[in-house]
Amino acid sequence: MLESTPTVICILGMHRSGTSCLTGSLEESGVDLGERHTWNPHNIKGNRENQAIVDLNDLVLASNAAAWDQPRHLVRWSAEQLKEARRLVTPVTASKCVAFKDPRTLLTLDGWVQAVPELRFIGIYRHPMHVAQSLNNRSGMPIDAGLDLWYRYNQRLWRHYCRRKFPVLCFDDEEALFKKKLKNILIDFGLYDGDKKIEFYEAGLRTASADGSYKLARRFLRLLKKLKTIAE
Repeated sequence: MLESTPTVICILGMHRSGTSCLTGSLEESGVDLGERHTWNPHNIKGNRENQAIVDLNDLVLASNAAAWDQPRHLVRWSAEQLKEARRLVTPVTASKCVAFKDPRTLLTLDGWVQAVPELRFIGIYRHPMHVAQSLNNRSGMPIDAGLDLWYRYNQRLWRHYCRRKFPVLCFDDEEALFKKKLKNILIDFGLYDGDKKIEFYEAGLRTASADGSYKLARRFLRLLKKLKTIAE
């Protein structure tokens, strides 16, 4: 590839965990998302996802008898799927930095790393009960099923962090703290522009709260503690 190829950032995080907020904030900072959704019935500011990337992830999962809510430990990609992944994140514009997000990417990540080895990552997580409640509110998913899915996704996030070391944010942080940490990440990536305000984040985007009476099993608490230690 040409030396002028832009930085390509992949946002990693579980569904309902602030990935849209993080991606929208990156776009405000000048990161090119290409074609993306700017409205969603479950996210008034849009999930900022490229539908072609979502479709590819769904295709890869389906070809492995898996789905976004039915992860498999091992996911194999075809040569054609790898080629398509590469094409989808190769911009036709002279952008300095491009990014994409789809929570399913945590389930298909090995193929993305193989297809685009220069990928850089930013992760984000949220308290398991917040995620489970949000999934329940959105689609009626039982709380226990949502918690189990949170664990499977975020275990992958943790393992990938251990291999690659990248910044991770917590969507449960208060707005001022979230923006401060995001600013530090933008500086590290060479993307910070003091003339551009980071306004995509709004506290109202967090629409689910945890049931304080629900006792989380130890495995959730252990993983949550690990994620807290790596958050910026």
